[in-house]
Amino acid sequence: MSTTVPIGARDLLKQSAFLFFLSSRSLSRFASQIAAVAIGWQIYDLTGRAFDLGMVGLIQFLPTALLVFVAGNAADRFPRKRVVQLCQLAEALTALYLGWGAYAGQLGEVQLFAAVFVLGIAGAFESPATAALLPLIAPEGTLQRASALSSGAAQLATIAGPAIGGFAYAVAPGLPYGIMMLFWIAGMALTGLMQVPDDVPAERPDGSKDDLFAGVRFIRANPAILGTISLDLFAVLLGGVTALLPIYARDVLDTGPFGLGVLRAAPAVGALAMTAVLARYTIQRRVGLRMFQAVIVFGAATVVFAVSHVMWISVAALAILGAADTISVVIRFSLVQLATPNEMRGRVGAVNFLFINASNQLGQFESGVTAALLGAMPAAILGGLGTIGIALLWMKLFPTLRKVERLE
Repeated sequence: MSTTVPIGARDLLKQSAFLFFLSSRSLSRFASQIAAVAIGWQIYDLTGRAFDLGMVGLIQFLPTALLVFVAGNAADRFPRKRVVQLCQLAEALTALYLGWGAYAGQLGEVQLFAAVFVLGIAGAFESPATAALLPLIAPEGTLQRASALSSGAAQLATIAGPAIGGFAYAVAPGLPYGIMMLFWIAGMALTGLMQVPDDVPAERPDGSKDDLFAGVRFIRANPAILGTISLDLFAVLLGGVTALLPIYARDVLDTGPFGLGVLRAAPAVGALAMTAVLARYTIQRRVGLRMFQAVIVFGAATVVFAVSHVMWISVAALAILGAADTISVVIRFSLVQLATPNEMRGRVGAVNFLFINASNQLGQFESGVTAALLGAMPAAILGGLGTIGIALLWMKLFPTLRKVERLE
């Protein structure tokens, strides 16, 4: 790692466009985390069925799967800033509807599921447009540092957002929805203040079917990008232990609900700490190899967590896991964005977003099924070893990716 970079983290935060971007994205992320707690709690309070909690994730994921090509095409056809603003407006109106329904006592299961579906649609369009904006507003040579800061803001929201949502819901069921609405409206205003060069992509033939699937063809034709995106899919698919944390907290570590909260926060704390490091010291050489090494550390930390019966060792393993994942995420995001032409970033970003969501959702499902068949500890061990195996295999299958020397 090296400190010889054109613009430091403090100077980057003084760039108005990036500061507006970071603030807007953080507010959206906070609102989403608050929504996850408030909606999940309210649905479970209404029905008392754990199955319905699983349905929340599925309903929110479906729009991503169904609209991946349309959402990516929209981000490459229209000004990305306006796409993000429209999504934030739709999210704010949905929060307003939820708040009014909670206040009036008229929110039922169907209304909550419908709201979740609308939020899923908005997220499907917002994510690729947001990802395509960052390379346009980050000064040349600073995308890696900008990605680290953006990732850190997301981790902060992951840590604090659920706490805000839980506290607000305890005060009044409608309060978290009011906070969500204000956050999304403020985010929309901040997005509008960004000055984005080249935000309107180059003109392309209208209504072309080929345009919708150009992102898939572009990824298939670029081994480094294909390897990067597929590595994330399979590594997270096998290595996710989040779904098993309640089992470990109760049956292995014997810590109870408070210990579960500590375990859930540990990866985000590790990720936030690594963000601070990467914001100051960017990775300058052998970035492809460093990404694979980070994935291997992720898998090894998963194995350590799997076999640990000591709380502090488990927490440390999860923190290391989160830190290693952050290195991988920053490199992957920067590599994909820099290797993709501006006019293609929306469609490529939409496919990437689908892979990330699929890996998280299916990873939890895989962990749960494996734990049901073999037990929690064997499932976690196999997941960690599988992640290491995938990293080693991908190093052989994608030598171009392994040999990437620099990002910028």
